[in-house]
Amino acid sequence: MWLLLALITAEFLGGLALVLVLLFELLTASPASWATALALLVLSALVALGLGAVLLGVWRGRAWVRAAAVVAQVLIAAIGIGALQGAVAQPGWGWPLILVGVAGFALLISKPVAGWLSQRDDD
Repeated sequence: MWLLLALITAEFLGGLALVLVLLFELLTASPASWATALALLVLSALVALGLGAVLLGVWRGRAWVRAAAVVAQVLIAAIGIGALQGAVAQPGWGWPLILVGVAGFALLISKPVAGWLSQRDDD
């Protein structure tokens, strides 16, 4: 359980760092498309907020968070696969993202984590 918390914390902090970098770039450089730059910033902020909610749910051991965490791990691995492809492939980013996504998924389906994430919210 602690390893999963550490992994999701790292993902959350990475998302926050991405938001800060994009905000800095938006304020200091002139984007080719303001609409695209703002959309990317807002989408990144929403992802960071979502990862924060997942982190809080895992910390509290809530059952509802498991599906969101699995989706997050699959999307992180998919981003890593995308980073390995194309004319500007980035294997230095792609492989670590794939490994993080696969490790997170494996942790989420493990028995100890499944037991921890079986608590239900009180009505």
